[in-house]
Amino acid sequence: MTSIRRSVGAAAGWMAAAMGTASSAFAQDGYGQAVPWQLDLQKAATPVAEFIHSFHTGLLVTITVITLFVLALLIYVAVKFNEKANPNPSKTTHHVGLEVAWTLIPVLILVVIAIPSFRLLKQQIVPPQADLTIKATGHAWYWRFEYPKDAGGFEFEARMMTDDDIKDAVAKGKGKKEDFPRLLAVDNEVVVPVNKNVVVQVTAADVLHALAMPSFGIKVDAVPGRLNQTWFRATREGIYYGQCSELCGKDHAFMPLAIRVVSEEKYAAWLADAKKKFAVVGDAPRQTAQNEVPAR
Repeated sequence: MTSIRRSVGAAAGWMAAAMGTASSAFAQDGYGQAVPWQLDLQKAATPVAEFIHSFHTGLLVTITVITLFVLALLIYVAVKFNEKANPNPSKTTHHVGLEVAWTLIPVLILVVIAIPSFRLLKQQIVPPQADLTIKATGHAWYWRFEYPKDAGGFEFEARMMTDDDIKDAVAKGKGKKEDFPRLLAVDNEVVVPVNKNVVVQVTAADVLHALAMPSFGIKVDAVPGRLNQTWFRATREGIYYGQCSELCGKDHAFMPLAIRVVSEEKYAAWLADAKKKFAVVGDAPRQTAQNEVPAR
């Protein structure tokens, strides 16, 4: 059943020696995946994610100041205008200055917030010139990735590694247990070069899915019959984990994906090997190196 379940195995062990950054050490830096007791967002690995983080911080400061200001007003009113301190209540019903102020100031605040919001939205939905285009198709419940003809014209499936798969990989010396995060590690990783614009076309073959990669600041719906698009430019080498973020059925929680960012030289080496291992025969990928997991 395992051979049926996996259409393609991962690349051979030498590949990890050529491009492997230890995922456990990488995760401890706060990149690539969430870590225990983490309170902040996952560290940004793309310009868009950095923009999201700065925008989030700015909004947090803004709403904190507003909340403290409103709290101060409430305390002031409660102290100054309670029945004991103010036995003869004011009969004032209108104050033009106050009404103009509490209308215009919130409008100006919203305008200030809207400007970077629209800039961020434009950055997310309008990709620059692509250096590499990959197609991601959501299935129940795994991902299929396709590389274009100019990059070899191959495709492969990425499925979550089970606990038994991880034990087997560790037993074969492919890495430590921490190198294969539970519910996130996959048998086949997407590999892309660092500092390159990667456009990802996203669709689904059956039901609604969603491709999300927190460290890249991307999340896009995968809709059957529709081709959506997102992009990223990873500025740091390492392995990054994401998940399906649209409730898609009983195995929704077991549908991760992993993107490994490497140097151009290591990407070229991986690409040369991947063209052979993931070559298409007819309409199906050639099944080679099955159940192999690269060493970490």
